[in-house]
Amino acid sequence: MRIVFMGTPEFAVPSFRRLLADGHQIVGVYTQPDKPKNRGMKLTPSPVKVAALEAGVPVYQPKTLRDGDVQQTLAALAPELIVVAAYGKILPKEVLALPPYGCINVHSSLLPKYRGAAPINWAVINGETETGVTIMYMAETLDTGDIISQTATPIDPDESVETLHDRLAELGGALLGETVRAIAAGTATRTPQDETKQTYAPMLSRELSPLDFTRSARELHDQIRGLTPWPATTATVGGVTFKVYASALTGETTTQSPGTALGADKLGIRMACGDGQVLTLTEVQAPGKKRMKAADYLRGHPLFG
Repeated sequence: MRIVFMGTPEFAVPSFRRLLADGHQIVGVYTQPDKPKNRGMKLTPSPVKVAALEAGVPVYQPKTLRDGDVQQTLAALAPELIVVAAYGKILPKEVLALPPYGCINVHSSLLPKYRGAAPINWAVINGETETGVTIMYMAETLDTGDIISQTATPIDPDESVETLHDRLAELGGALLGETVRAIAAGTATRTPQDETKQTYAPMLSRELSPLDFTRSARELHDQIRGLTPWPATTATVGGVTFKVYASALTGETTTQSPGTALGADKLGIRMACGDGQVLTLTEVQAPGKKRMKAADYLRGHPLFG
């Protein structure tokens, strides 16, 4: 099939590569403009752009898809199908109406749950035990189109967004391959989403970072798992404000006030929580330091007498 692929981050790369492996003709890749990164603020291409250039596929990086000239360029590629995976831009109705087989989206949740920009993070933050990938026909409103296919995967209670993201990216690629074959064969189904079950996964911000130790240990553990690696959670212990990247629930209980630093052990820094449970901060980053195991930091920087 003749396909235009639209995607930007690492999550989209397995979907792009699946289409190539399945022998589809990728006539163009649309991705976000290069962005300045790191201390030198050097312009850096997106992971999808890197993968496309490696594969010899033409890359387009318009600032908007609402421009008439941009739409003419896209139309000249004559795609039969447009595939979107975490592109980061809304497709206007003129683009949605362009390909004869429509526009489909690879979304990292079991829609209608977790529509929006950060579905993987919010599934973890909210303590979900299952999530998955949905492929849907795209509509003008965000993540509301009819569902074509879904696949589910369990979320381990100690799993971070980092590992879950990678697993969902691979599942998305595999499901996309099956779905495009069904579309080409005319056997793809479409199921309207149940609006009564929809939830929203808004963009992340640093306002979500502070750990409130009056909450339960499990809630804080899920918050840490869900905000790693960015923006990461934060906690102040012994006058030092750390970024916290990992934690552990050991089953230990305490009668100390929430937020009390109970000391350290071989796992890390033990903190009293609002439900009387102890949460151990196991991976941290102090100001000016690298991300490291809390126990390693404490060997050179004792917080407790």
